[in-house]
Amino acid sequence: MSRRSLLCAIGGGTAGLALAGCGVPPAYVDPGDRGRRDLSARERSLDFANWPLYIDTDDENTSERPTLDAFTERTGISVRYTEEINDNDEFFGKISPALMNHQETGRDLVVLSDWMAARFVRLGWVQEMDRAGQPNVATYLDPQLRSPAFDTGRRHSVPWQCGITGIAYNRRRLGREIRSTRELWADDLRGKVTLLSGLDEAFALLMQGNGVDVTRWRADDFHLMCEQVEQLVKRRHIRRFTGNDYIKDLSTGDVLACQAYSGDVIQLRADNPDIEFVVPEEGGELWAESLMIPNLARHKRNAEALIDHYYHPEVAAELASWVNYVCPVPAAREVLASAKDEETAALAEDPLIFPDDRMRARLAISRDITAGERREFAKRWNAIVGL
Repeated sequence: MSRRSLLCAIGGGTAGLALAGCGVPPAYVDPGDRGRRDLSARERSLDFANWPLYIDTDDENTSERPTLDAFTERTGISVRYTEEINDNDEFFGKISPALMNHQETGRDLVVLSDWMAARFVRLGWVQEMDRAGQPNVATYLDPQLRSPAFDTGRRHSVPWQCGITGIAYNRRRLGREIRSTRELWADDLRGKVTLLSGLDEAFALLMQGNGVDVTRWRADDFHLMCEQVEQLVKRRHIRRFTGNDYIKDLSTGDVLACQAYSGDVIQLRADNPDIEFVVPEEGGELWAESLMIPNLARHKRNAEALIDHYYHPEVAAELASWVNYVCPVPAAREVLASAKDEETAALAEDPLIFPDDRMRARLAISRDITAGERREFAKRWNAIVGL
């Protein structure tokens, strides 16, 4: 079971709109008000909130997390690890009252998707990290991930794991290859295509299909994409819009092609080798879910140390071999390649975990939807999708 398959892709959502244009003050926090006296030296602990199924566990005892346990053994810092993030908007609703009222959240480290991470950075709800204490991050972070539009220089965020939004299809049932997003609209796929329902999950790949540079897309690009999707809906070309239940549709053959996440397809292919994943010729979206330290966290230095722990190539390799997403530490590839276990060593050659240069050339990190755009864009997209 994939961690990503637990997401509820609800796009602009509800809590996310609360600060985007409903008359609520933006609750921006100035840099000088984000930190507090750090208790890390006295309290050798930290609180880490993550998504379910997003960390390695012991095969025989799932309550044990080898990479996390190794950190505690090496540093003496205990970690209270909770799998409490099931949806970006839901988690936003849980901790935003504290953050907008300049109160601590009770968490030292959280993992959020790019588009939600962008919102936290804009609002000033996360602290800048001290890279002097994170030599592994400074050395090993994938160059392609070092400076997204929402966080120049990655001062406030560090990728936990990454993924690709592309196209999955059943090659045997379809009887041909798919290489381009526009091929999804061919007559032989009428009624056999699904798109992701979430605005933030869907829009970039569809714009890339129009040749748009998604690192700098404009409102006109968004509305053109919406017009095209509206016409496809009217012609009943699109079967439906999905969350991660596209996995079931693709597995049963109810759909032949769909928008999909790379990490899901790795697991789908283990059961059905006819399933293919492609980064379209026009491009695919590279996304990350990133570690961030909320304002007023009690154990900032401890959290920074844990982040750096996961950027040691040996540790990154161990995590990547379990979660099967794009690893943000390219140096982990050599570690996996040298593994004695053949199945583990094979992961080093999987481009959905370590994209090769040809695939990387087609990947881009999309600029996020700004607070000023979100209300209008979410309203239009949700009307198309039926949310």
